[in-house]
Amino acid sequence: MDSTYSLSTGNIGMLISMPHNGQLIPKFIADTMTPNAQKVVDTDWYMDKLYDFAASMGIYTITPKYSRYVIDLNRNSSGEVLYSGADNTELCPTTAFDLSPLYPENQQPSPDEIAMRIKHYWHPYHQALSDTLKQLKQKHNKVVLLDAHSILSQVPRFFEGKLPDFNFGTADGASCDASLLKQVKKLNFSPYTSIGNGRFKGGYITRAYGDPKNNIHAIQLELSQRTYMDEPSNHFNEQKAEQVKKHLKNFVECLVNFAKN
Repeated sequence: MDSTYSLSTGNIGMLISMPHNGQLIPKFIADTMTPNAQKVVDTDWYMDKLYDFAASMGIYTITPKYSRYVIDLNRNSSGEVLYSGADNTELCPTTAFDLSPLYPENQQPSPDEIAMRIKHYWHPYHQALSDTLKQLKQKHNKVVLLDAHSILSQVPRFFEGKLPDFNFGTADGASCDASLLKQVKKLNFSPYTSIGNGRFKGGYITRAYGDPKNNIHAIQLELSQRTYMDEPSNHFNEQKAEQVKKHLKNFVECLVNFAKN
């Protein structure tokens, strides 16, 4: 297995991808960055902890070891913009969510450096993702891919005000069967707020791998970090997490039932 990611196998036709859970930056890259960048503040913190129940449900999981500051695994390797007309972070981000620079002036990664990162960090993750989905499709015929994310509840760069707690994205219905999102919307998320295809409609992974006609159904969840952390710090709040995990588990069970039927 490639050392840039971890893949845990299961026994049902479902895979959870956590592309922004990694926190490492190789020293040769960290040395070119600002001290602030090395804190990797825009990590989707504790995804592996929030979904630790997945293993006992027989779900496959894949997580990268390296930070989205090295390369963003939820972007097209071509660098194509994700949300046209909106502020987007790049394949190899040069600024943090708060617009602070990740590199000193004129030290941003060169095209050669970006190509190297695509080869060493982006391709292995996507190869594993693609291969696993193919294997699951052959074995189970029907597959569900959950792309699991989290974000600060307030990021003025990307959206006004406070984000809903549960943000589901299915590329406006293109990445999974309509009945799946319908079933998700029927779940009771109270006291949390939820929305489908709002500000977050699903990133590159949801759009590239979701293929409902071929029975591969992808859905993204962008979870507000206020549901399980003490914002704005990256401190994990056990009590909050315990509460939100009940709803996360119900949601994942809904996906599992869909995959099995």
